[in-house]
Amino acid sequence: MGYSCITLAIKDEVEDHEKAGITVTRIDEAALREGLRLRKFEHAFHLDWANHSSRITNVGVQVMTQIHAHMCYSNFNIITHSIIDMDTDVITIENSHSDEKLLLVFHKGVKYGAEIDPGVYDIHLPRIPSTEEIADRINNMLAVLETNILWVNPDYGLKTRKYTEVKPARQNMVAVAKQLRTQLATDK
Repeated sequence: MGYSCITLAIKDEVEDHEKAGITVTRIDEAALREGLRLRKFEHAFHLDWANHSSRITNVGVQVMTQIHAHMCYSNFNIITHSIIDMDTDVITIENSHSDEKLLLVFHKGVKYGAEIDPGVYDIHLPRIPSTEEIADRINNMLAVLETNILWVNPDYGLKTRKYTEVKPARQNMVAVAKQLRTQLATDK
């Protein structure tokens, strides 16, 4: 089974990050679901190839290096076991449109075993989410996920937003995350 040059280029990039002291690397869009062939008999081959490619990019990384895989929107029910087989530390998913329905896949019946970074606000909208809105979303996520596996970030990237939107939105998100961490620590 041949692997693409892009797989080896990503592996080189991860290694370059480590040499530069970067301990968290996010690899965007594994396209497990999006890349599935229309013919079902090809699904297993594609998923196996994609997972081997993912593992090649991660092979040999240092223990302290975290690999995050960004999965975008997807029907995770179909590919859950393939996501587990990717062997990444954190899966990043665009969650703000699903009302936590995407997260149920990782809560019910499947032992994912890694951490999850579901977006807490939609970056495609030109608005600044309030701290109350972000807190509500995180609390809804905590109703589905364990606290020790939840990462708090916006959905996807921020390239579509202006700095005047990004800065206050991120400030609100960080304030809520700090507040909830303190609250969770005192609740123990």
